[in-house]
Amino acid sequence: MRSGTDRLRAINVPQPVVVELDVCGSPTKIEMRSIDDRGSVTIEAVRETWRIDDEWWREPVRRKYYEVLVEGGGRVVLFVDLVTLEWFVQKP
Repeated sequence: MRSGTDRLRAINVPQPVVVELDVCGSPTKIEMRSIDDRGSVTIEAVRETWRIDDEWWREPVRRKYYEVLVEGGGRVVLFVDLVTLEWFVQKP
């Protein structure tokens, strides 16, 4: 019988963040307290955006994703849940 320590677990789970937007609605700054305790991080560039609308017949998944470059050369993926309007970050 398997113990609790060797069960499957999710990796790269999205972490909630606070995102500052410019006047056009693009992310400019991330408050990343939940990842690496880095505090506020400036977004240098948005590399790519895409949208997912799925499972409308059950519980809808509606998200807009942003792949961004942050100060210092890091790369992260942000998304806003378009149902709850909450922002999340994931490492690519």
